[in-house]
Amino acid sequence: MNQRIDYYKASKEATGAMLALEKAVNAFGLEPSLLELVKLRASQINGCAFCVDLHTADAKKAGESDRRLHAVTVWREAPFFTPRERAALAWTESLTRLPDTHASDADYALLREHFSDKEMADLTVAIIAINGWNRLAVGFRKTPQV
Repeated sequence: MNQRIDYYKASKEATGAMLALEKAVNAFGLEPSLLELVKLRASQINGCAFCVDLHTADAKKAGESDRRLHAVTVWREAPFFTPRERAALAWTESLTRLPDTHASDADYALLREHFSDKEMADLTVAIIAINGWNRLAVGFRKTPQV
């Protein structure tokens, strides 16, 4: 697969805005491990090879285990995730698959059990950000370095 354009070079303004959003997400105070799981799961759903590779590597650098990383695709069946992580992963799937889920009441209720209002808003913006990055990378065919 060949990259269509280098969006970093094509629009410094657009990528600058995305990088500013990413910086804000990382400063919200949510656990870095939780953010990496969310980024990985959204990237898996969106079929973004570049982002799956990136967030798997970032999660490992942050101390995440291979076992948990391999299980993210089947997190509902795997016993390795905390109730808070499960709520975040469910919300990630609900928002990433928005046309199908319409941000279900069940997923929202689960989120509400484990996150404050601020954390819910912050997590939602983090999910928005990774979905944006996925659309850039998939749309312009950015692939992982070999």
